[in-house]
Amino acid sequence: MDIIKKNYELILTKINDTHKASLFSKQKTPKLVAVSKKQDNYKIDKALACGQKIFGENRVQEAITRWQKRLDNNKELELRLIGPLQTNKVKQSLNFFDVIETIDREKLAMEIAKNFHDKVKTKSFYIQINTGNEPQKSGIDPLQADTFINYCIKDLNLPIVGLMCIPPIIEEPSMHFLLLQKIAYRNNLSELSMGMSSDYEDAIKFGATSVRIGSLLFGERQV
Repeated sequence: MDIIKKNYELILTKINDTHKASLFSKQKTPKLVAVSKKQDNYKIDKALACGQKIFGENRVQEAITRWQKRLDNNKELELRLIGPLQTNKVKQSLNFFDVIETIDREKLAMEIAKNFHDKVKTKSFYIQINTGNEPQKSGIDPLQADTFINYCIKDLNLPIVGLMCIPPIIEEPSMHFLLLQKIAYRNNLSELSMGMSSDYEDAIKFGATSVRIGSLLFGERQV
């Protein structure tokens, strides 16, 4: 069996089994977001052939180059921006991605709101929370999360549906997943994008509604 197909089926089985055994088993099964950044084109095509529909990209220009033609032949594709977004790429992103998961500062939120309207492709947004307060990482300080979420929804009228995080590498990820879940719960947000190749099963136990998996599906990417 092709290695990507084997990986794909194994990941889906683990997602389903972990979800069924979790406290969130009555909710919908978490979605697999295939992280396709810097992966070879043939690997992307193999994932598509397996039936994978949701892909996450980190860079706007790279995503457009990779997906523009494929979108013509795959109408059911859902593309998510899961990397940092520069304000000068907002217009382009709103017309290309279905979901933007990385609203991480007020200036960016304002620029999105200024360019957001019914005809853009992006229909929903996530706010990125820097759960570990790491200075090198993007995201809102957890202590400021409630205020920022309220600002984006009430003042800017943005369709914020959920939160995303990337836990610190050197810390137990579960405590970060629990923190994100609590922030989402008290702000009535239903979507949680958390968990990657090394910790997605833990994330599902804490209510992840989507997990972002790259290397476990495709193998190690190019540097």
